[in-house]
Amino acid sequence: MEPVCKTVIFFLLVSPSLGIEGEFAQNFIAIAGPLPSELVTRLYLQDQVLSEEDQGPAVAEAHDYLCQQDLVASELPQYFSHLREIGVTHYKIFLPWARVLPEGNARKPAEAQVRCYQELLKTLIAAGLRPVAVLHHQRVPGTVAVQAVGGKANAFADLFVEYAEFSFRVFGDLVDVWLSFSDLPEVLKSLPYDDPRDQAQALAAAHERAYAVYHEKYAPVGKENGKRDFFNVTFSQLFCDGVKWQLLHTIFLWHWHPPLTSFYSISSKTNTLQENPDAILAPRSSYQTVWETFAQQSEWERDSLLQDVFPGGFLWGISTGAFNIEGAWAEDGKGESIWDHFGHAGHVYMNQTADMACDSYYKTSYDIYLLRGLHPQLYKFSVSWPRIFPAGTTETVNSKGVDYYNQLINRLLESNIEPMVTLFHWDLPQALQVLGGWQNDSIIDAFVNYADFCFSTFGDRVKLWITFHEPWVISYAGYGTGEHPPGIVDPGVASYKVAHTILKAHAKVWHLYNDKYRSQQLGKVGLVLNSDWAEPKTPTNPEDVRASERYLQFMLGWFAHPVFVNGDYPDILKARIQEVNQQCSTTVAQLPLFTEQEKSWVKGTADFFGLSHYTSYLVSAMTNGTCTPGYESIGNFSLHVDPSWPQTASSWIHVVPWGLRRLLKFVSQEYTGTKIPIYIAGNGMPTEDGGDLINDTVRVDYFHRYINEALKAVKLDTVDVRSYVARSLVDGFEGPAGYSLKFGLHHVDFGDGNRPRTPRASAYFYSSVIEKNGFPPEVLDRFSTPVVFDLPVPSKLPSLPASEVPSKAKVVWQKFSSQTDFERDMYFYGTFPEDFTWGVSSSAYQVEGGWNADGKGPSIWDNFTHVPGNIKNNDNGDVACDSYNKVEEDIYLLRALGVKNYGFSLSWSRIFPSGRNNSINSHGVDYYNRLIDGLVANNITPIVTLYHWDLPQALQDIGGWESSALIDLFDSFADFCFQTFGDRVKFWITFNEPQVIAWAGYGTGTFPPNVNDPGSAPYRVAHILLKAHARVYHTYDDKYRASQGGVIALCPNIDWVEPKTPSDPRHVEAADRYLQFLVGWFTHPIFKNGDYPEVMKWKVGNRSELQDLPSSRLPVFTAEEREYIRGTADVFCFNTYTSKIVTHATTQLKPFSYEYDQEVSAKTDSSWPPSAITDHRAVAWGMRRLLNWIKEEYGNPPIYIIKNGVGIKTKSDVDDNTRIFYYKTYIDEALKAYKLDGVNLKGYNAWSFMDSFEWLNGYEPRFGLHRVDFDNPNRPRTPKRSAVYYAEIIRNNGIPLPKEDEFLYGEFPENFRWSVATAAYQIEGGWRADGKGLSIWDRYAHTPLKIGNDDTGDVACDSYHKIEEDVEMLKSLKVSHYRFSISWSRVLPDGTTRYINEMGLNYYERLIDALLAANIMPQVTLYHWDLPQALQNVGGWENDTIVQRFKEYAELLFQRLGDKVKFWITLNEPYNTAYLGYGVGTAAPGVSIRPGRAPYVVGHNLIKAHAEAWHLYNETYRAKQGGLISITINSDWAEPRNSHKQEDVDAVRQFLQFFLGWFAHPIFKNGDYNEVMKKRIRERSLAQGLNQSRLPEFTESEKQRIKGTYDYFGLNHYTTILTYKVNYPAGVQSYDSDRGVATVTDRSWLGSGSVWLKVTPFGFRKILRWIKEEYNNPPIYVTENGISERGAFRFNDTWRTHYLRSYINEALKAVVLDGVDLRGYTVWTLMDNFEWAVGFDEKFGFYHVNFTDPNLPRRPKASARFYSQIINCNGFPDPATGPHPCLEVEPEVAPTDITPGPAASVRFLGLDLTSQNAEIALYVLFALSGVGALGLALFAYLYAKSSRQSPKQPHMKLSKL
Repeated sequence: MEPVCKTVIFFLLVSPSLGIEGEFAQNFIAIAGPLPSELVTRLYLQDQVLSEEDQGPAVAEAHDYLCQQDLVASELPQYFSHLREIGVTHYKIFLPWARVLPEGNARKPAEAQVRCYQELLKTLIAAGLRPVAVLHHQRVPGTVAVQAVGGKANAFADLFVEYAEFSFRVFGDLVDVWLSFSDLPEVLKSLPYDDPRDQAQALAAAHERAYAVYHEKYAPVGKENGKRDFFNVTFSQLFCDGVKWQLLHTIFLWHWHPPLTSFYSISSKTNTLQENPDAILAPRSSYQTVWETFAQQSEWERDSLLQDVFPGGFLWGISTGAFNIEGAWAEDGKGESIWDHFGHAGHVYMNQTADMACDSYYKTSYDIYLLRGLHPQLYKFSVSWPRIFPAGTTETVNSKGVDYYNQLINRLLESNIEPMVTLFHWDLPQALQVLGGWQNDSIIDAFVNYADFCFSTFGDRVKLWITFHEPWVISYAGYGTGEHPPGIVDPGVASYKVAHTILKAHAKVWHLYNDKYRSQQLGKVGLVLNSDWAEPKTPTNPEDVRASERYLQFMLGWFAHPVFVNGDYPDILKARIQEVNQQCSTTVAQLPLFTEQEKSWVKGTADFFGLSHYTSYLVSAMTNGTCTPGYESIGNFSLHVDPSWPQTASSWIHVVPWGLRRLLKFVSQEYTGTKIPIYIAGNGMPTEDGGDLINDTVRVDYFHRYINEALKAVKLDTVDVRSYVARSLVDGFEGPAGYSLKFGLHHVDFGDGNRPRTPRASAYFYSSVIEKNGFPPEVLDRFSTPVVFDLPVPSKLPSLPASEVPSKAKVVWQKFSSQTDFERDMYFYGTFPEDFTWGVSSSAYQVEGGWNADGKGPSIWDNFTHVPGNIKNNDNGDVACDSYNKVEEDIYLLRALGVKNYGFSLSWSRIFPSGRNNSINSHGVDYYNRLIDGLVANNITPIVTLYHWDLPQALQDIGGWESSALIDLFDSFADFCFQTFGDRVKFWITFNEPQVIAWAGYGTGTFPPNVNDPGSAPYRVAHILLKAHARVYHTYDDKYRASQGGVIALCPNIDWVEPKTPSDPRHVEAADRYLQFLVGWFTHPIFKNGDYPEVMKWKVGNRSELQDLPSSRLPVFTAEEREYIRGTADVFCFNTYTSKIVTHATTQLKPFSYEYDQEVSAKTDSSWPPSAITDHRAVAWGMRRLLNWIKEEYGNPPIYIIKNGVGIKTKSDVDDNTRIFYYKTYIDEALKAYKLDGVNLKGYNAWSFMDSFEWLNGYEPRFGLHRVDFDNPNRPRTPKRSAVYYAEIIRNNGIPLPKEDEFLYGEFPENFRWSVATAAYQIEGGWRADGKGLSIWDRYAHTPLKIGNDDTGDVACDSYHKIEEDVEMLKSLKVSHYRFSISWSRVLPDGTTRYINEMGLNYYERLIDALLAANIMPQVTLYHWDLPQALQNVGGWENDTIVQRFKEYAELLFQRLGDKVKFWITLNEPYNTAYLGYGVGTAAPGVSIRPGRAPYVVGHNLIKAHAEAWHLYNETYRAKQGGLISITINSDWAEPRNSHKQEDVDAVRQFLQFFLGWFAHPIFKNGDYNEVMKKRIRERSLAQGLNQSRLPEFTESEKQRIKGTYDYFGLNHYTTILTYKVNYPAGVQSYDSDRGVATVTDRSWLGSGSVWLKVTPFGFRKILRWIKEEYNNPPIYVTENGISERGAFRFNDTWRTHYLRSYINEALKAVVLDGVDLRGYTVWTLMDNFEWAVGFDEKFGFYHVNFTDPNLPRRPKASARFYSQIINCNGFPDPATGPHPCLEVEPEVAPTDITPGPAASVRFLGLDLTSQNAEIALYVLFALSGVGALGLALFAYLYAKSSRQSPKQPHMKLSKL
């Protein structure tokens, strides 16, 4: 009874003030009064003496006997007016019954007292206050008690009603609200009755009768005057036994003394009102009232969890800070921040820095991936000021930093996540700190300019701005304690000055947005203030209470009060600082002053109140204050923690959830009210760097309790909280603590360069809170509404005839097998249709685990894996990925992927433990319901497989799939699934890979049930599987399709097969037969005629007969069965992984075997990329052909790829580059099939969702997009790089052409120089002609095993004797320039000027004259690798005397040729000379014994030799000859292997500086090697015990001589590579180990005839731009660029045309879009020639040279004409502008490999020619015969000459070895 009574009493006393929401504001009242006694005393009031009996225990606390006229006329009006100004609406007056009616008789009142109270009430009204009159307070008057003695309840009621009626009559017009009694316990105790029941009855009767009298006689009609009366409260229900009136009293006081207006507190000891002298002249403070509100809570009441949800539209968020996560501290032009400076100075734990942090600068896609999984509405992040403005000012804007934030914001919005952007999160540009930072007022304008830029740049998309994040931390820790940068320790002055500056900067930015941007952008601007909650250490100690309030004002009020209250600091703060300065002999603290204008400027500058909160403190007043400046000493408070509060990994964060609710209430009351919303913008806790890093249950509990306290504040305290933002998305750099504190909901492994992110338990928990919008009281019913997905409308597929032998699908081989590699591998860009479905797949046994959980029955795989030795490493699926217990985790990652569907299978034995429907396991059903509901709730279509190999063991015990009983049992299982899940599942697959079930399970027996009967059982099992599939299909069709509307199919596995010899019909038939046995076995009956393929029936039947069997081992369907099976699929699903090469084979007849029945031999090509599964090689082009085969074979049905993926042998690496290449190429081939071939492809699913149990291989091969740590019992899932990549594919719905790769039409600048190049040794031949000396390449090529095919350059193209022919080719190309090299040993046979070979020099003079005569300008290379052997004999380029020899050689050429040559190249590709020639020895002179020293010595001398030649020309010949001279440097472009990884980005830098920068940096920058090289080589040299670097040093004079020795930048470029770092053993001395970079290529890049050369046009533009930016935009001449081919000559070299078109177009983009000063372009090469180490195998030429013909005839390829056209047009004229004169068609060169066509042809000399071409050929033949004699003589001469020369050798572009 007692609790009920309490509830009733509470309702009666409180409910009058409550109303419906719409009335609340207007009916809300704020009551003050009565006056405390001390105020009465101070106002010099003289209390009238009361008799002792009339003085209740609280009279001294709250006298209201204010009846002296002078007081009413003077002091009180002022006081009452003050109350009204601060929001008080009502004032409470205690009417003194004993004074008004001294004798208890209404006919004898004390008239003076009556007049006095009338005046007092009028004074209240005049001040705008409404009087609340309490008829009686505390003990009843003695006279009344005497008169009531002996009487019953009515006696007291009679007396009270008489008094009440008198009061209504004389005061009624002045009173707004009447209360009958106050302090009920005291009233009751003073009544003259012993029985508590009598007391209560007397009180209730008095109240009820007074209530009745009032309403009968005095209540205003209609209440037009707006008066309220509370007499509608009745006490008739208060007669309860044992009611604790103490509780009633407390409730009563709480109700009538609301926090805003209470001037007194409830004593915890006496439960009476206590005086508070400090609050006499002003209302009680917000802190005190909030504290009092919650002070009496019991622990149970305080800590109990509220089951409720947040309001609709509540915003859930997650946060980070730029310096915490971005890394890339100096990348792409970012300036240094104070945190960079601080960390590099060693001020952080273990000398850690934020240099790389989480690498988020490169991981936007990764972070978005996590955010999609978490699915918050807000992402709070900060912009790094120095990343945008490196120097802090507008002088320099870093566009790449802007691009980063633009990309991040755009990706957030795409993911429906609103960016909440912080302008300043502590990372001030160091350049501004040098000027004083926040102590310098000039920073205000700098910050405003920065904010202005951000608003204008990002404000169209960002609608929530935060100016400063936690400015208290900046002021306190940065300038007070010095714990944070800039590390200034000045708590008394600097700290307050900084806060002052920040407040003014904030206000100015707010006004900027308000005035300039708000009307357009409609955003909000606020700031985020951090604050602890403060509880008094000793609640009964007023000093501790005041100290707690002081602590809040010093922390929160410091910034909040100026912004949210009055533009100035809190009075408590100002008073305390003034007080401490007065107490001390020196000034302890200096609080700056705001001017009145500044106050008005600062006040109100926030659209929301951002609040960070982490913990609470117990606060006490300091007992021994000091004059030493310090936060606590200035504030006069001390901080403590309750030992019972749980400690986190951080010393300053204890878990005190209830502090958040109190703080929110305080903020609402003190600052925001109902006008300003509160955004909780930071709340979280750290864990330690150790223990269980994933299962962070402590953080889960923290979030649960803190979020629940926020919910209480919203729901119970009506605080206007609009958002909750958790800290932090990921672990990050946590200031001075470095990486030791983990705040992230996602764990980041900082020991891994990939910075993998793994969701923690807290991520999944917070995600569920977001999904539920809080903590709903009960779990909602599961989703049951049918969902409509983008699936094909079920329709009967057309009937198809049986397949022929071979099938008509053989056209696929005819179409594709003749493709060239170029045609086959050309990457295709495009997208799929909008309704295309992307997904991932898994299967039950592989992921679920819970093998015997909750009643699940054993499956055949459970039993099989429990036998030792069956599975690799004795792995099993008992736990697997534990998906049975991780539904939320799996859905989280599916959501992150952005998939449209999820393919998974049902465990038959989990639903029917015995396999039969009499044993339904409800727990298993619940699991799948939760999974399906979760998928549907996230718009993910379930694709559900009924059977994925895990047969219930109970069914295997009755024969398994060899028993026809399983047809009914499987149908029963399917029926249950359709009925149970079909309202939500619209895509069903009956069997996964039935061929594997039949063959591996019952043929080879490698899979359970391990039946080894290869010749018969597979066919029997397949027969039953097909009938079971058909039965289930018809069950769905008949019972469920009409209501559920889904589709159903089965899913075979298919490898593509390529006939070994496509032109051999037997091989084509073998390929077709292989596919019919593999997939047609199941799909032919379903999609065609209900029966097996003819070739299968034929082969098995014939072989059975040969095996003396009475009938075929292949079972036969009846006609009825065929009709029943035919058409039992709505779509075509399949799995594919690889391809094979097949040939026909005559196989053995015994033992009987399905495999032998096929009569094929299948193999793989060893050049195909391997995987973790034997024979699962990546053959992407097989995907396109397979899709085309399905289209042709089965009438182009709707096709779904259900599984496609690759296994990798690695446990830990999340940087799965190989998998990305696999998906990149396979998906592209699927795209080609859809876009180019018209294949009806509807969906693609990657295999697999996560690493899982891979059958016989256990957990070794990893197929997953998500890594699963199987060594961790929590089975954490970590997204791999492939997951992020695949998510991008899904996001783009395919592979759209990148914008930067779009073709650009336009022309190159006027006078652009078009050229083609050769080199002396590669084309000249004449190796010993006319006195030529030996070169190092002569020696090297004549050394066995150095050159491919033992080729040499002895004759090469014989250009030494073919000047005229070469020039004619050049004229035909229309080039303006021709680049060739001079053979040093042809001019100076021994390399010195002691002997000049005039014959050799004359050759070059004649060549130059012929060029000039043809108006072609010579570009002459002095040295293209063919050093005179005589100089090599004395050390070659390792001997520094060669510098002088080279200078002498150059001077000779300048003297003899310089009047005609105006373009000189000193050295060609010095990198190759140094590295290949003297490092690895794969080029002449073949030195490889000093790989760590020789290349650097050689490079050193090459640079000096170049510089000397340049100075010689510059100082001696330039003025007279007027030419240009420089060096040609070769370089590949480099991209990071993982573009999202800082280490790989760093590898690019190392690669380029070691390659191109090795020679470019000294020449084009400062005369010295770049710092990357110097630092790495020096560090490794010292670590190897050397006393100096192996890299030689230039003297200062040498540096000055080398610096600037260029007139242009000569660049040879061919290709791009992908780089990543590799650590060589410390002791290895080599260029490669010094560089520390490994390279790979992207599998999707087109190849060429050279293994090193991939077609990567994008790299060309990038390297040109890099040179521009790195070397101050020098004039650039591309001096080599081209592509090779191998094999037989093909006139139509489309790959070269494609290469040139794309590369030259990228060069055009570099000029037009990037401002690169490109002056000329040169193709390598004029004609096929000796390509160094590969001899003549690789051909780069525009002209084919027939090296088998002694005449070495040249023949133009199609690309020659194409290049000449580009030259003619000077670029690419836009076809949109109409025909261009430069594109006029010229006669084509007839190809040699013309394909016979429909036109009439003539057989001429064994060739099929058109009649026109035959006629031309005839004329040519006549002409040739006419000059036969001359030809014969010439041939004899050439033959005789060649017989004296050595055999030829190969050639290779050395830069690419």
